[in-house]
Amino acid sequence: MKGLDYRWLEALDAVIANGGFDKAAEALFITQSAVSQRIKQLETLVAQPILIRETPPQPTAIGKKLLGLHRRVQLLEKEMLPELTPDGLAGPVTVPIATNADSLATWLLPALSPLMKAQTLEINLIVDDESRTLNRLRSGEAVVAISNEATPLKGCVAESLGVMEYLCVCTPAFKATYFPDGLNAEAVSRAPAVVFDRFDDMHTLFVSERFQLPTPGWRSHMVRSSEAFVKMAKLGVAYCLIPRLQIEPELASGELIDLCPGDGVIRHLYWHHFATESGVLAEMSSACLNYARKTFGEGKISRTV
Repeated sequence: MKGLDYRWLEALDAVIANGGFDKAAEALFITQSAVSQRIKQLETLVAQPILIRETPPQPTAIGKKLLGLHRRVQLLEKEMLPELTPDGLAGPVTVPIATNADSLATWLLPALSPLMKAQTLEINLIVDDESRTLNRLRSGEAVVAISNEATPLKGCVAESLGVMEYLCVCTPAFKATYFPDGLNAEAVSRAPAVVFDRFDDMHTLFVSERFQLPTPGWRSHMVRSSEAFVKMAKLGVAYCLIPRLQIEPELASGELIDLCPGDGVIRHLYWHHFATESGVLAEMSSACLNYARKTFGEGKISRTV
C-alpha cells in the first residue's frame, strides 16, 4: 500500500481548521479543486470517508486519527527546528492539552507558567470531565491528557499526578437551612447541589453510596466551571463537592464548612502522554508531574504499554 502523503493530511487539517474547502485553499495557496483532490486521495488510501460533508465539514473517526497524526508530526518538526536552522531559533510549540476543570482551576497553570514565560510553549486547553479526557488523546485532538484512568493507550505512558481530595461543602447558613440535623436522605433530596454536566457522576455516586437516592431524587444546578462551583457555594445557593486545594482559605475562615468530615471523595489523576516525546514536550511533562506531586504530596507511580 502506498504511504501517506503529508500534503493530503495538511489539506484535511486546513479544511477542518478553516471550516471549508474554499478557505482551506486560500490558506494553503492552492486551488479548491487541488484541496478536493488531496482529500479524495487520502480517502482512497484509507478506503473510507475522512470527512462528513456538512457545514462546516467534520472529521469522521478515522479523520480524527489522521488529524492527530498530522498534528503530532507538526509538533515533532517544530521541536527539531532549533537543531536544523543555522541560528538555532524557533517559535513556541503549541500543545493541545485535555484537562479536567478542577486541575485547570488549581495546579495546572502554575505548573505550565515557567515554560509559557520562557515563550517555548503555547497551550490549547481542551476542558472535559476527567473520565472523558482520554478520548481527546485517543481521537488526536490532544497530545496530553489528564485523566482518572490509569491504563495508558498503546504507545503512551500514564504517570501518577497524585490524588485530588474533594470535600462536600456549603456555607454555615445553608447548612442551618437545609441540613440542621446533618446529611440524611430527606435533607439531601431537598437541598440544591451543583454538578458539572449531565455526564458528571461524582455527586451522583456520592449521594447514591451514602443515601441510596436515585439521580431524579435530588435537585441540582448544572455549571461547567470549577470556579463557579466555589462561587455558588460561597453565595449560599447550593452545596457541592469541591477540591480541598481550591477552598483552603474559605475552610480556614469558616466561610465554607465541610459537611462530611473524613468522608469526602478522592480521585486519582494520571498524566497521559506519548512515550516518544522529547524537547519541549518532555520538559512540559516533567514540569507538570513535579509540580503536581509536590502539590498533592504523592509518590511516583508509572504504567506503560
